Amino acid sequence: MPSKAESSLKDIDNAQTSRPIEVSVVMPCLNEAETIETCIRKALDFFVRSQVSGEVVVADNGSTDGSIEIALRNGARVVHVEKKGYGNALMGGFQAAKGKYLIMGDADDSYDFENLMPFIEKLRAGYDVVMGNRFRGGIKKGAMSWHHKYIGNPVLTGVLNLFFRTGIGDAHCGLRGLSREAFNGLRLRTTGMEFASEMVVKAASQMLRMTEVPTVLSPDGRSRPPHLRSFRDGWRHLRFLVLLAPKWALMIPGGLMGLAGLVLMGLLWVGPLRVGHTVLDVHTMLVSSMLVIVGYQAVTIGFAARIFALQQEIGPPSRALRWGFRVLNLERGLIAGALAVIAGVALIGYVVLIWSAHGFGPLDVNRTLRPVLIGGVLIALGMQTLLMSLFYSMLGLRLRQD
Repeated sequence: MPSKAESSLKDIDNAQTSRPIEVSVVMPCLNEAETIETCIRKALDFFVRSQVSGEVVVADNGSTDGSIEIALRNGARVVHVEKKGYGNALMGGFQAAKGKYLIMGDADDSYDFENLMPFIEKLRAGYDVVMGNRFRGGIKKGAMSWHHKYIGNPVLTGVLNLFFRTGIGDAHCGLRGLSREAFNGLRLRTTGMEFASEMVVKAASQMLRMTEVPTVLSPDGRSRPPHLRSFRDGWRHLRFLVLLAPKWALMIPGGLMGLAGLVLMGLLWVGPLRVGHTVLDVHTMLVSSMLVIVGYQAVTIGFAARIFALQQEIGPPSRALRWGFRVLNLERGLIAGALAVIAGVALIGYVVLIWSAHGFGPLDVNRTLRPVLIGGVLIALGMQTLLMSLFYSMLGLRLRQD
């Protein structure tokens, strides 16, 4: 008498001969011999029970523990992905999958492959991306560490929603689905754990229809430690979000810092400023000049990060940047930077003339330090403008061609 697994495989084969594959369950795999069979059987049993035409694609990333043989023996289709990384494995599996809808899930037996119908129903209803939400579905005891549950996931999800307004409550759930058209249009690029964030960010920026369904998270069935490294991968996620949202991480803070410095310098240019019993003078002006320079650097580096993200196709499109490349070209940037440097040199030259008139002896700091500070700031900003104009021009070559 055939086993339950053999009967399931026979039912799947019969179904696939009569209709095209609707759903591909893609499982990234790196030495998952302890759990891969359970995950495959659950997914295949779900297809039979729910009368869904589906397949299981195991995207193997270099397993050496027999995972490949186990997957083949249990009816999965194995795709070998040579380039290492969670994102690489999933992209290889998605590209090889035959289904109209793609559902990804880890092969560690922590995700509920027996209850995929909520994902499929949303995809059938026209949603492009369907995220699992473990906080709504339930997190079983021991399934998630306390720092992931109360710190890491909420913080990273909160940052993602602040920067990109996705409205997703569990942005790092590993069980999610998307349509074939959505995957092709997202043009995902990241190779590691950032893949999960890139998918959500790009889906939100492209105005794709995205929703969530509850899903249960169980303790994984492996005896070895997980591939995930909490602090390393958490930092990589945060770093990636900052790269995609330099407006919040660099431009706005830098702009506020520079504006504060400019206001202070303007107020102190004419002389000391008394605020109650406090007198602000050239020392405060020195600090304000630092604010202006650092703020301007943050803003210009933020623009460079944004250009780089667009160039590598890992960031949402930006009309403002494309307009900027047409208006603020290399030549205008070089002219603006040169004019700022010339003005700064002129102010410092004015102080040198005063110094020479006094026989290069001691000077009144309250009188001469102000133009020196203004001149130094203009030279620093002018040089930054010259250098960043050249850098922007190099980064923007591909964007102009596009």
